[in-house]
Amino acid sequence: MKQLVIASSNPGKLRELQALLAPLGIELIAQATLGIGEADEPHATFVENALAKARHASRASKLPALADDSGICASALDGEPGVHSARFAGEPKSDERNNQKLVALLAGEEDRRAHYTCVMVLVRHADDPEPLIAEGHWAGEIIDSPRGTNGFGYDPYFYLRELGMTAAELDPERKNAISHRGKALRRLVAELKGRG
Repeated sequence: MKQLVIASSNPGKLRELQALLAPLGIELIAQATLGIGEADEPHATFVENALAKARHASRASKLPALADDSGICASALDGEPGVHSARFAGEPKSDERNNQKLVALLAGEEDRRAHYTCVMVLVRHADDPEPLIAEGHWAGEIIDSPRGTNGFGYDPYFYLRELGMTAAELDPERKNAISHRGKALRRLVAELKGRG
């Protein structure tokens, strides 16, 4: 596998994936550079949405494709925003409005626990009957005021108590080593190597 289409247009996500996959010598191609639009994400689970995105990108490009679906799940909100994380505050997508909504919904809540979930799916072709699927989780809690300028999405509000920092205060290399996306991608790469 020399080329891999990344089924995302999120620049932060693309940077993270490029850094994590660089050692494999695979050329990553963002789907937007091939004129491929975003796939619909109508499903209630991360795995179904990731699979739909990977198949869409592979079908349009005729290349293997990697997609992830990820989001933040707050315990006090029964796992919301979950698969709705990117559009939690509606269209157009806005990290700022999403964060404001999450913090507002958690106002007065004692339980501020949250975790990021990432499900990655790699298909060798659009109708691949054996997609590679890997999952990663990253536990933290939601704080009321943003901290840090690295990262994207909910990172400035995602506090890691054991480190005394938010995800947005971590340098990219450290974040990739411990994040939900990093964990999922390492598991996916191990599975890929295991299948030869």
